[in-house]
Amino acid sequence: MISIGGVIGAGLFIGSGTMIMSAGPGALLSYIVAGVIIVLIMRMLGEMAAVHPDSGSFSTYAHQAIGPWAGYTIGWLYWFNWVIIVTIEATLLGEMVNTWLPSIPAWLATLLFPILMTITNIYSVKTYGEFEYWLAFMKVAAIVIFLGLGTAIIIGFVPGVETQSLSSLTSGSTFLPHGWIPVILGVIFITFSLSGSEVAAIAAGESENPEKNIIRAINAVVWRLLLFFVGSVAVLVMVIPSGAKDLLKSPFASVFDMAGLPAAAQIMSAVIFISLLSVLNSGLYTSSRMLYSLAKKGSAPKFLANVNKRGVPIWALAASVFFAYVFTLFKFISPDTLFTFLANSSGGVTIVMYIFIAISHLLLRRKREKENPGMLKVKMWLFPYLTHATILIIFAIFIAQAFIDSMRLQFYLTSILTVLVIGSYFVFYHKRGLAHNPAEIHLETIESKKGTTDSQLNIN
Repeated sequence: MISIGGVIGAGLFIGSGTMIMSAGPGALLSYIVAGVIIVLIMRMLGEMAAVHPDSGSFSTYAHQAIGPWAGYTIGWLYWFNWVIIVTIEATLLGEMVNTWLPSIPAWLATLLFPILMTITNIYSVKTYGEFEYWLAFMKVAAIVIFLGLGTAIIIGFVPGVETQSLSSLTSGSTFLPHGWIPVILGVIFITFSLSGSEVAAIAAGESENPEKNIIRAINAVVWRLLLFFVGSVAVLVMVIPSGAKDLLKSPFASVFDMAGLPAAAQIMSAVIFISLLSVLNSGLYTSSRMLYSLAKKGSAPKFLANVNKRGVPIWALAASVFFAYVFTLFKFISPDTLFTFLANSSGGVTIVMYIFIAISHLLLRRKREKENPGMLKVKMWLFPYLTHATILIIFAIFIAQAFIDSMRLQFYLTSILTVLVIGSYFVFYHKRGLAHNPAEIHLETIESKKGTTDSQLNIN
């Protein structure tokens, strides 16, 4: 549920309408292809996480497979990305509160939500897990109700609502009204919007039985992602008339409204509010754990690895919240220049992360097959062919940003940031002799001055 909660947000509830406006019913193909890519990435991550659960997740695996510089690079990039996301979500929440209650300034509401989510994170990992579970549950419930209502409309159980037949949708001019280019571009945009599923591997590392829970989480994410995203878009293209741009601006609310559900717009506004709150909550958790893991490996100041008596990395959490507020300040004082620069710098981190995950999987899988194949409790399908194909596709998506007007700045800024982070490793950390041996990394992960282990940082 934590993983699903990290993925489901405004990108589905609002962004799906934008995709359908751009690509027509062919947007369904975009979601299927992007969904399959994420499923493959999650399978690779699940294979590695089942062998070595760790709250540093893919940063630790990149450290083991490629080298300390790789773990350092993707860890810091990922932390920066989530802190920016926390800032964006908090700002959107503040604006929604200000719309509902004009007497409350947007800036005040924006500052309030990170504090509330910090409290849930500080108290215990269990509190975070419970809170995020229920936030995710409400989003999932909304989608399940939507899918059920959409199916009823398509079957004909809801009078007064006409749907588009499969034969009319699949005709060339209707299915691809603007050709294949928007569908291909859609895959790129959707791949970015599906980020967040990897949070499951981070959270499972702190659960009571990480090996078992990772396998369960990965399997659940695979079919739920396809059902929720592909199923929802299939309902939208069949129920909402082609070219109905006004209805596609808020597609889920439009379907509820067409079915005669009262207050559909208000209900979806509440669901979007919960979605933003859920992503913000996950962002604080994920950024703090990544910073904690970096500190454990010597790639960040050591005090960030300290935990409180409940097993929460309190200083890593505080640092993440602090920088979220710094970036929020930038958002208010320089939204069109400084903050836009920061947001674009982090925009391509998701694809960089996927590349590191796939390469790490390729190298670690070969190593483990030679040394101890019995360790592989979860296996990537058709290895190494699917892994090679995934690396090529993801790399192509990353490069494709340079040829898309709206993503070109993001591509260059993320590339520059990545180079700078790699350079900072060799300037500040390379001579410290960070452990290169995976066994050493494992020992660093399970030991600390206080004798606290990752397994003690558990949800129970």
